Amino acid sequence: MLFRSRRLTIARSLINRPRLILLDEPTTGLDPQARHLLWDRLYRLRQDGVTLILTTHYMDEAEQLCDRLVVMDKATIVAEGSPRELIARHATREVLELRFPVDARPASDDPAFAGLAQRVETLPDRTLLYTDDGEAAAVAVHERGLRPETVLVRRSSLEDVFLRLTGRTLVD
Repeated sequence: MLFRSRRLTIARSLINRPRLILLDEPTTGLDPQARHLLWDRLYRLRQDGVTLILTTHYMDEAEQLCDRLVVMDKATIVAEGSPRELIARHATREVLELRFPVDARPASDDPAFAGLAQRVETLPDRTLLYTDDGEAAAVAVHERGLRPETVLVRRSSLEDVFLRLTGRTLVD
């Protein structure tokens, strides 16, 4: 139902073939299928020369839809550029995510992590190693005797950039 309402709103806004469309959190509340359908429609509008200005808290959405973006923290622009530029400037190529048993979780300053990553971050549920070669870091973790329950190597994302620039704690 929400997608139909959102689709109708977007359809009405396109009747006069605008050159500029302002969107405030366009996919909030949509299920994944509806979200991707909307992304496709917005992408095609962009290809047709329509300028889209959107606000979003979904970094994957910004990465998919935006040529340029700004990251704001407390009403201040803290970074701007293309998604690729921001990731290159503020993150590493890859992130190694390690999940350890709760009673065996090493601290981010544990000597076993020394030299493995540009930055190590310990979260309540996992440890993140920011590195340019996640596979090599994973092998080194194992060689140093650490035994995580799960290991995941992923590319850095805009979410990593956002959290690095704005912090991980909630602000009232």
